[in-house]
Amino acid sequence: MSALRIGVVMDPIAELTFKKDTTLAMLWAAQARGASLFYLEQEDLFLREGRAFGRLRPLTAHRDPEHWYDLGEVEARPLAELDVILMRKDPPVDAHFLNAVHLLGFAEREGVLVVNPTRALLECNEKLFAQQFPQCCTPTLVSCNEAELRAFHAEHRDVILKPLDGMGGSGIFHVQPEGRNLGAIIEMLTERGRQQIMAQRYIPEIRDGDTRILLVDGEPVPYGLARVPMAGETRGNLAAGGTGVSRELTERDHWLIQQVQPMIRDKGLMFVGLDVIGDYITEINVTSPTCVREIDDQRGTDIAGLLMDAIERRLANRD
Repeated sequence: MSALRIGVVMDPIAELTFKKDTTLAMLWAAQARGASLFYLEQEDLFLREGRAFGRLRPLTAHRDPEHWYDLGEVEARPLAELDVILMRKDPPVDAHFLNAVHLLGFAEREGVLVVNPTRALLECNEKLFAQQFPQCCTPTLVSCNEAELRAFHAEHRDVILKPLDGMGGSGIFHVQPEGRNLGAIIEMLTERGRQQIMAQRYIPEIRDGDTRILLVDGEPVPYGLARVPMAGETRGNLAAGGTGVSRELTERDHWLIQQVQPMIRDKGLMFVGLDVIGDYITEINVTSPTCVREIDDQRGTDIAGLLMDAIERRLANRD
């Protein structure tokens, strides 16, 4: 296969965290295979006469923490000139994100491989997607109705309340049996009854970590990253101060994976992150899964390399 032309839609590259950024690992792996890289931010996408374009900048990624990228001059080009586009824009999945995904869909129609596929990005809300597998989830309610949310708390007594579009642990509240501030939390998260939120029975195993399990083209990486909360916290997210400790997957982990694999494969999802606490999946991340660097550093794996191999196979199977 000839060298690929790969575009990456991401948050501003100057602002990423060099030490742990997963998108950087993907860029390094692509360069190691001879790919040409092109950088875009969400705002660089546009549509003209039914064709998707982007203001592309040639990108070189370095492993130097003081100088991790170089960008070339901007040039507006049809996205169909690329072979692959990595959609790595972090949530929130707001109107700007969804509009960008729709624009990438026009490039997909012209033959560009978008990772993950645009249809899946539009269909798979990361918190709601997991609810298609209730056998894998702790008891859960999605509602904006205060009475229903209060009844759920009365039944389960120890619950987590969170928005449907957050990331990095933002907006997550642990409401214990006494229900302190329950009304205020519901009012804030639901925007006074206008916004659906998620309530889940608290899983005490969070003390041992919220484990990210990565699937590449439907196959699990053999190690997950347990994100252990800092003292006094109920959120294991690294962005909320958690500590990442790699661990081997358990028998229960593999059972959970087997439950979701058929749908993940059916949707063509190439890079997915399952969040597992104790025996339960809490989220299925499809927009911009992370934790590659931490697992690679601790286990000597090359997860981004596995993804690039899968991308090359996917393109070869089209021919």
